[in-house]
Amino acid sequence: MLGASSTSEWQRVNHYARLMIRLFDSATATALAQILPVLLLALMVELRRTEMHRRGRRIKLTRGVLAAFFGAFAVIETVLVLSIDGHLYPFQLSDLIAGLIIFALLWLLFVMSMVPSRHERDKADQAAKKSPTRGEELDDDDDEL
Repeated sequence: MLGASSTSEWQRVNHYARLMIRLFDSATATALAQILPVLLLALMVELRRTEMHRRGRRIKLTRGVLAAFFGAFAVIETVLVLSIDGHLYPFQLSDLIAGLIIFALLWLLFVMSMVPSRHERDKADQAAKKSPTRGEELDDDDDEL
């Protein structure tokens, strides 16, 4: 009787020793991991269309807020990818690699979204040509004499 009791107790302790973190069930994590990037892509298109990243008095603050949003989104997406098999921890190595690749691609998408388009660069170049610097104005005046 003593042996059966200690075996049962050992199984209970061993069960609690295996740490398993479960945030979502497998189906929910899979669905969210597929849907959220599509929503992010739609958000990126609207961000570029409305030029939100170039508005406001403090462009650096606006870009910082967008960077924080993308960082949080990338972390959430990575957690969802790790949770596809039904639990966050322990995870499989392939899940970790896929999550890190997605994380890196989301940050690359953010960096690329902050790069000015060719149209924006051409517009800035034309504006620079129309308003000469102070040194150029003085040089033009010297030619007239």
